Amino acid sequence: MHSATDQRSRNLLIAYAAPMVVFIGCFGLISLIKLTHGQSLWLRSPEFWVYPLQTVACAVLLIIFWRRYEFHPVRQLWLVLLVGFVSLAIWIAPQAFFGAAPRTDGFNPDLIASNPAAYWATVLLRFFRLVVVVPLIEEIFWRGFLLRYLIDEKFERVPFGTFSWLSFAVVTLAFTFSHSSADWIVAAVVGSLFNLVAYRTKSLTSCVLVHAITNLLLGLWIMQTKQWGFW
Repeated sequence: MHSATDQRSRNLLIAYAAPMVVFIGCFGLISLIKLTHGQSLWLRSPEFWVYPLQTVACAVLLIIFWRRYEFHPVRQLWLVLLVGFVSLAIWIAPQAFFGAAPRTDGFNPDLIASNPAAYWATVLLRFFRLVVVVPLIEEIFWRGFLLRYLIDEKFERVPFGTFSWLSFAVVTLAFTFSHSSADWIVAAVVGSLFNLVAYRTKSLTSCVLVHAITNLLLGLWIMQTKQWGFW
């Protein structure tokens, strides 16, 4: 019985962590490819094919492990919507309100605008990644797994949304440093707000939804302002 319980814990750990590991690994792949200093677009800007690969691979993992995740009904929708819009305002505040330099360097789909089919496929995949895959991966890992694992290694025994100062601090810092250095301050604030949603709603679904709303609004703002560095 003991070994069966341990195996179940290991399987849950893999289910909650594997999509994030693959997601981060793809960023490492992009860095390695850029070290080749290739001249073709596919080597200079591997994001155009690595991001779709990353999206599909992570989506497949989420489907495989779907039944292992503890989703609950959305709770306190008013709070979810409020935090989603506030998080967008915080994320874009340096450029939109305080005169920081625009973030124009980054994944720019306009480079392939001459091919409408490729352009729209790229944009739609990018939004699917931004609004569906990323919120699921990150909330399953940060709030669903790590926020509880730091309380008890058998994290499945910890009710979702259980508070401790250690887990709050570590998850907030880890969430912050998983973003580019230009976003560290705003990521710390937004990460804290996402933790608050977890504590108040006790619902992983609510956390995924608030993250998805924030990212959808951010994606629309990126397309409008062409500040590709926010991708």
